[in-house]
Amino acid sequence: PVVTGFLHLGGLRTALYNYIFAKSHQGTFILRVEDTDQNRVVPGAAEGIEDMLDWAGIPPDESPRRGGSFGPYQQSHRLDLYRRAIDELLERGAAYRCFCTPQRLELLKKEALRSQQTPRYDNRCRHLTPTEVSEKLSQGLDWVVRFRLEKGVEPFRDLVYGWNKHEVADVEGDPVILKGDGFPTYHLANVVDDHYMGISHVLRGTEWLTSTSKHLLLYKAFGWDPPQFGHLPLLLNRDGGKLSKRQGDIFLERFARDGYLPEALLDIITNCGSGFAEKQMGRTLEELIAQFEIGRITTHSALLDLEKLPEFNRIHLARHIENEGLRQKLIRELQLLVEHVYGDQQVDQEVLEKEYVERVLLLRKGHISLLKNLVSSDYSYLWVRPSVSREQLQTISGEVDEIGKLVLGLMTRQAAVLAVEELNKDLRSLQKQTKETKYSSMMKLLRLALSGQQHGPSVAEMMVTLGPKEVCGRIHKALSS
Repeated sequence: PVVTGFLHLGGLRTALYNYIFAKSHQGTFILRVEDTDQNRVVPGAAEGIEDMLDWAGIPPDESPRRGGSFGPYQQSHRLDLYRRAIDELLERGAAYRCFCTPQRLELLKKEALRSQQTPRYDNRCRHLTPTEVSEKLSQGLDWVVRFRLEKGVEPFRDLVYGWNKHEVADVEGDPVILKGDGFPTYHLANVVDDHYMGISHVLRGTEWLTSTSKHLLLYKAFGWDPPQFGHLPLLLNRDGGKLSKRQGDIFLERFARDGYLPEALLDIITNCGSGFAEKQMGRTLEELIAQFEIGRITTHSALLDLEKLPEFNRIHLARHIENEGLRQKLIRELQLLVEHVYGDQQVDQEVLEKEYVERVLLLRKGHISLLKNLVSSDYSYLWVRPSVSREQLQTISGEVDEIGKLVLGLMTRQAAVLAVEELNKDLRSLQKQTKETKYSSMMKLLRLALSGQQHGPSVAEMMVTLGPKEVCGRIHKALSS
């Protein structure tokens, strides 16, 4: 990727398609840091990108951090290679030194805009003789190197868009391939690196599609075979607007911090981006690799509806909860969350026991979209014992003691593992034993006694989660306060 910032959803999607394409063809997924535009390099961004690819579960096989046999994997460390390539093009007459000043180029641009033309370089220095070039060099004038665009480009077959060609020489001036600071531009650096790194396939954003003919002219000038290109349609907001890097909420760090699972992000960005026979939510990375077909990527823009992300996360979170190995990690995370959120509220150590936390997870599986939902105020009763007075309960029903006794009796009979459906039936029959309390009032009373709240999961589910011992303890406490 071009490192001008941290990894966002668009960058993740490009990386993911390259990863699943490489893995489905037993290939190698390479991360190369393209930092030749020194004005736009963000300190720490390259490391951040690699950290985020690791977090997302799609680590590169070769990269600046991991190394590999085609390094260095950072373009700013490969300047000698580009200079040698430039010398070769100059010798062949495929490139030339340009001495035009920034002022002249600015004037050309203004003139073009005034006459409503697209600004382009007028190729003036292309026609300098070797003597004129030597003269200007001896005067110590600043120069850049431009590539001589030839007419008559050959069509190429894009893996996504099919047959394509862009007569670049008709619409633009000769492009700069080596800047005044000695750094190459993207066009040259990528062609040289893809050749020397043995890159067979390049999947990149559709904004590069019109430059591909230019890149193919460069390959031709060097006499090299190009890789195969596939261009990925833009990732847009649900309303069709561009996902802006300036909306801080599309960076991966934010999703990681908010507790989204990487699998949910990989799922949602491939779900809207096609490449698969059918739309389905909940695909794992293994399934993405197995089912991917590049020919199925559609050419229209992919609309990303981030409002659906919690739903994707709910599905993947449920899968993590079902998997015994992944569940252990969630138990540890939830224990830490509880201590962090409720640590100063005298949390009983028993509620942090593994079995209890595991029971909470298994019962709320499919109901929560983020692990942190379980430490929201709605669920505080799971971690902190409520303080509810007998008077509060009496405002709901005068039969507080009778209901308390009935439930305590039920709990002693139900000392075995509780099940929600069974318990619902038992509570219905208990209500029939009261004299005047309606079922809804009895539920309201029990919910208040057990949780101190008026809303939340069903009373039966609360009782199953808390377990018989805790339910009895809370009812005793409420009756005697």
